[in-house]
Amino acid sequence: MCSTKVSTGGARVARLVLMVVGFLSTVAAAAHWDHAVDLDENYRLLWSIAGQDITFEVQARTLGYVGLGFSTDGTIYGADIVIGWVDAGQVHFQDRHFIMTSNGEPHVDPSQDYILLLGYQNATHTVLRFRRKLDTCDTVHDVPITNDTIRIIYMYHSRDPKNGAQGIGTLPDPTEAFKDSVPIFLTQRVNQVPIELDSRTRTLELRNKDVPIPQTDENLRWCTTFKLDQFVRKHHMIRYEPIIEKRSNIPHLKHIVLYECQGSTPELEIMSREFGRSCGQVEKELLTCNSIVAAWSRGSEGFTYPLEAGYALDSYQARFYMMETHYMGFQSNSVDLTPRVDNSGLRLYYTTTLRKHDAGVLSVGIQPNWRHIIPPGQDQVLSEGHCIEECTQRAFPRPGINIFAVMMQTNHMGKKISLRQVRQREELTPIAHDTNVDANYQEFRRLHTPVKALPGDRLIAECTYDSTGRKTIALGGYTSRDETCLVLTLYYPRQKELTSCHSIPSLPTVLHAVGINELAAGTNPIRISSPPEIAGMTLEERLVTYDWRVNFNAFQNVIRKGAFKPLCWSARNTPIPGTDNIDAYAPDLTKFWRPIPTCSFSGGHGGTSVGGSNSVNRFVTERDISLDWPPLEDERNNVIEGAARSKSIRSSAASTSLATGLATVSRVILFVIFINTVRLL
Repeated sequence: MCSTKVSTGGARVARLVLMVVGFLSTVAAAAHWDHAVDLDENYRLLWSIAGQDITFEVQARTLGYVGLGFSTDGTIYGADIVIGWVDAGQVHFQDRHFIMTSNGEPHVDPSQDYILLLGYQNATHTVLRFRRKLDTCDTVHDVPITNDTIRIIYMYHSRDPKNGAQGIGTLPDPTEAFKDSVPIFLTQRVNQVPIELDSRTRTLELRNKDVPIPQTDENLRWCTTFKLDQFVRKHHMIRYEPIIEKRSNIPHLKHIVLYECQGSTPELEIMSREFGRSCGQVEKELLTCNSIVAAWSRGSEGFTYPLEAGYALDSYQARFYMMETHYMGFQSNSVDLTPRVDNSGLRLYYTTTLRKHDAGVLSVGIQPNWRHIIPPGQDQVLSEGHCIEECTQRAFPRPGINIFAVMMQTNHMGKKISLRQVRQREELTPIAHDTNVDANYQEFRRLHTPVKALPGDRLIAECTYDSTGRKTIALGGYTSRDETCLVLTLYYPRQKELTSCHSIPSLPTVLHAVGINELAAGTNPIRISSPPEIAGMTLEERLVTYDWRVNFNAFQNVIRKGAFKPLCWSARNTPIPGTDNIDAYAPDLTKFWRPIPTCSFSGGHGGTSVGGSNSVNRFVTERDISLDWPPLEDERNNVIEGAARSKSIRSSAASTSLATGLATVSRVILFVIFINTVRLL
C-alpha cells in the first residue's frame, strides 16, 4: 500500500516536473524580434532594442562555432566580436576582440560585456541569444552601437573548439570561418510589421528578368525600366520590401534602387519593353530618372511609411520608373562558380485608402558639378551644400514640413555626413548625422520622431571626406568616379515647389581659392590671364599641379566662407522664381550645436555615461519595447525546424526577468516535491 502511494506520488511529481520543464523551454525559446535579416543563405540575424540594451539572436546553419562582431570600417582589426558554440550539452560563449597581431583570431576580452540568454543546437543549426549595452563603456575592446552605420562581421565554422578553450590557436580556421562584413543600421530602422492584404491594399512586384551574375569579381549595375500606367487614380504606396529570388544570391546583391522618371520619352518607352540593360548604356536616362522612390541594400528589410503619409502613385504624374540593381560578381576564392541568373527585385504595397498626407522627397546638398573640389592627401575635407532661407520661405507651407526619414549619400571618400538645421542664426540639433558612412549602403533611416522644418529655416548637408589615398583631386559629378554630398529627406505634406535644394561654390570663389585672379576670355581650353606667374596655364593644369599640401587650409577657408550659388529647383527642373540670381554665404551663427559625449566618446573606460539620460542624441532608438517573452515564437523569423526544438540544449545564463521567473518556478518545484514527500511519509 505504501509502495503504491510512493509510486503514484512520484509519478505525479515527475509529470509536474516535466510540465514545468516544458514550460521553461517554451518561455526560453519565445521572443519578439523587431528586425531580422539574412546575411547569407546560412546565417540569420535577429535583434530588438529596449532602452540602452540591444538583444541579438544568431541562427546559423552549422554545428560548429559561430561569431557576430562589430567594426567601424569593415576590417576585423579593432573589431568587437562574440564567439559561441554548443559542445556535449554545454554552451560556450566568449566576448572577444581582434588585434593587429592576432593573425585573424580574436582574443578573449578581460571584461565580458555580453550576457548569454540561451544557446542550443538541433540537427542542422546553432542558435545563440545574447544581450549587451549599446555602449558598454569598454573603450578598449568593444565597439559602441550608435545611430552611425556599423559593419556587421559574421563567422561560422563546421567544427567546435576543443574543451571550451580560450587561448589563441584554439579556434579552428578563423580565417576560413570569417565570411564577410555587411554595413547596416542597427538602431534607426522601421519595424516591418505585417500588412493585411485586402481589396484596398495590394502588392506590385518589380522584378529583374534572368540577369546573369558576373562570373568574375567585377560588379554589374543593371537598369530595368517599368511603365506603370495602371494607376488611373491616385494610390498611396505604404511600404516596400525586397524580393530575393534565392538565398544563395544574397551575397551577390549589393543594392536595389527604384527611381521615378520625369516625363515620357521614346527611349523610356522602348526600354520599358525590354528586360533591362547595363546602366552604363542609360546614363542619359538616369539623369531624367533621378528621384529615389525606394532603396534596398543588403542587410535592409525594406521601409514602411508612417500611418499619416504615403508615397503617391499616379500615372498622370509619373508613368515610368527605373530600377537599378547592383550585382557583385564571384570572388576570386569562390569554390562554386556555377553560372547563375537573378530575378530579384522590389515588392510595393499600395492602397486606395489614401493617407492624410502625400509624402515627398527633398534633396539637400551640393549640386554635382566640377566646382565641388576635394583636394588629395587630406584626412578631413569638409564640404557643405546649403538649402537657403529664401528657398524654404517660398516653398514650404506655413506650418512647415515634417521630415521623418533620410538617406545620406557620398561616394567612396565620404566618412561623415550631417543634415544641419539653422533657424534665425541658431543651430538646432542636427536632423540626422552619421560619423561612419558607407557609400555602398543606401537605405532610408527612420528618425526617432519627425523633425519640423519651417519656412525660413536653412538646411545644410555637411560632408567630410578622407582623401589620403588619392594623389589627384576629385570633382563632384554623377558617375561613380566622381564625388557627391546629398541628403534625401522623406517628409510630409508634399509640396510641389521644391524637389532639389542644392548649392555650388560660385566661380569667383573657386578661382580665388586656387590663386586665380582672372581667366582669359574666349579660350578653349580655358586659360588663366592673371596673376602673371601662372598666366597661360590652363584651368585644368592649375587644379592638377596646385600644391594642395601647402595651400589646403587656405583653400578650405575660402570655399567655406566664400559666396555660393543656391540652386532651388522644382520637379519640372525649373528654378524657384527669385532664387536664381542670389549670391549666398554661410550663416552668421550666434548659437552652435555641440554633441553630448557618452562614456565611449569622452575617454572613459568601464564607467557610467557622462551624458546620462541626455545621451539620446548619440543613441536614438525608434521606441522602447518590452522584452517580455510572448507565449508563442514568431515562426516567420526562424530558420530552425520547430520539430527539433525539443532536442535543444538551453543555457543556464538568462536575462534578469527570465532568471527571476526561473527562480520562482524552481521554488515552486521544490515546494511541490517537499509537500509530496511529506505526504508520502
